[in-house]
Amino acid sequence: MIQTLFYLSGVDGQTCNRVIYTDRSICAFKGSSVDISCTYSSYQTIRSKFWFSPERSHQWQSPSQPEDLSEDSQFAGRVQVLESERGRSTLRITDLTESDSAQYHFKFTTGSFEWRSSLPGTTLTVSALQVQVSRITVHQSDTEAELKCHSSCSPAGRLSYVWFKNGRKVRGVETSSFKGRVYPGDIISCALKGHENYGSPPVYAPKLPSVSVSPSAEIVEGSSVTLTCSSDANPAANYTWYKKNYKLLQSPEGSYYLTSISSEDGGNYSCKAQNQHGQTSSSVFIGVQCESHIPPKSYMLVLKLMSMVHISKLALNMFLCLLLDIKFLCFAHQGHQICSWKHFIKQTLFFTMIYSITII
Repeated sequence: MIQTLFYLSGVDGQTCNRVIYTDRSICAFKGSSVDISCTYSSYQTIRSKFWFSPERSHQWQSPSQPEDLSEDSQFAGRVQVLESERGRSTLRITDLTESDSAQYHFKFTTGSFEWRSSLPGTTLTVSALQVQVSRITVHQSDTEAELKCHSSCSPAGRLSYVWFKNGRKVRGVETSSFKGRVYPGDIISCALKGHENYGSPPVYAPKLPSVSVSPSAEIVEGSSVTLTCSSDANPAANYTWYKKNYKLLQSPEGSYYLTSISSEDGGNYSCKAQNQHGQTSSSVFIGVQCESHIPPKSYMLVLKLMSMVHISKLALNMFLCLLLDIKFLCFAHQGHQICSWKHFIKQTLFFTMIYSITII
């Protein structure tokens, strides 16, 4: 315990006016209560006494004239001044908020003396709880987690904690540590027992990412494309873009840019969102049209190999891009455009096929 002691000497050197603060500094949790105490004495009759905070001087009528904290609207209904014995005053503040972090001073006046308001008082620091990761192992379907309910404050005495998982209390855990499996969608938070309404911000693994492509219209070769990935997570997620298991980009922003896109850039892209509590992924498909080679008409693709297959315009355009890349042969036959090539590899099989493209 650190004490602050001030003496002012009166007539004939007699020690007369004094204020002793019980604590030089106090740290308390958000939502809890705190007692700030001092003892005081004067050789004269004390006419007025009150607690004040210099950080609230902007609310005073005169910045040099402290005002009673119990009349401050910020502390309405939360402040009591207790006098358990003569010459001892205690300022009790309940339902602490982080904005209550400040210095607190005791002031008294007599008929001819006023305690100097510039002298130090007790410094109060209010800290909120936070869930921190002590140890974690991320698996495909769940996460093994060891979490700690942390605060920058370290109040004396044994404290009891409450842990919440998806809004429900976790039974049998009253310490600052939590060990267990956390699954996608689980939400974890902690609080001091008796102050459950002032718990920590919840932490949770990323929810299923939302992925989008811009522009959303048909994409042609040579244009620029932006892939965007976002997920609700706390702490915020880090994003990684993949194409065919090849890592393209890792960043906290979640956007991947393709400039002067080509047909080879088409295909499936996946985005993984990950934080300390887990990970999840979503994918998106990009189709690239060969605008310089495809006439602006609709086509039907007929596969002459045991069966007939109809492919959409977009899929056909992508397919034609691929064919153009491997230099296929096209010719006209009875009003139809015929395209053929040999030894085209698809799913490790070799084919000799003929495709006919009919204008419809």
